[in-house]
Amino acid sequence: MSHAHASPASVLDDAGNPAVDFARQTIAVAEADIRKLIHDPVELGTRMVQPMLWLLIFGEVFTRTRVIPTGGIRYLDFMTPGILAQSVLFGAIFYGISLIWERDLGIVHKFLVSPAARSALVLGRTISSSARSLCQMVFVYFLALLLHVQLQWDPRAVAGVICAVVLGSSVFSTFSLIAACIVKSRERFMGIGQVLTMPLFFASNAIYPLSMMPDWLHAVSRVNPLTYQVDALRHLMIVGGPTSFGMATDFGVMLLALAVLVAIATKLYPTIIS
Repeated sequence: MSHAHASPASVLDDAGNPAVDFARQTIAVAEADIRKLIHDPVELGTRMVQPMLWLLIFGEVFTRTRVIPTGGIRYLDFMTPGILAQSVLFGAIFYGISLIWERDLGIVHKFLVSPAARSALVLGRTISSSARSLCQMVFVYFLALLLHVQLQWDPRAVAGVICAVVLGSSVFSTFSLIAACIVKSRERFMGIGQVLTMPLFFASNAIYPLSMMPDWLHAVSRVNPLTYQVDALRHLMIVGGPTSFGMATDFGVMLLALAVLVAIATKLYPTIIS
């Protein structure tokens, strides 16, 4: 049977070139998760409501007030990348609950007893989370067009936005998996997710510049990965979009955060069933 028609479990059991096997195992886990998204598009549709409300109500109102310094661009243009990052954050931070559901159904145990590397299981889930975030990106771009946001359409800029969305989603979904491995309860996980999302969002530059923050909040924002994702998105998405740190720093911090979180999640992943 070819791998194109094989089940995820059978792909995980294959042996061969280590690098090829690792990539195949990662893709198999991601594919199994993405299939659930295809069969349940309502979940994705509900995630579109929040960015719509923020851009149509909050964005339009504060664009008229002109009280927030935005470096010479419209406030609605300034906040659009922040709302995209918010959509990615809110979707990814609750991603770990699927791990708890699958543990209760016995699916996680089947993956763990396979010879697949634990890091492949973690990375496969981050990829599937990124697929959801890319769908949200398309919707935010469409909404921004309707609101006449000055978007950059240079292919390199769009490719950079895609990379920033994927990286940001990977960081926060991996963090979510770590939380799921620690709390192991749907109720506790939802409570932790709700506690974390708003502080991460407001302790970033998503809806106001770093220069407006008090010193203590500015210090917190500098260790918040969302700050660097927003900074990259703002520079890449918007015509004349500023950058506070530079693209190398933005992507470097997100990559470093992802590497650390994947290492932690890989260590904790088997404990979800204990």
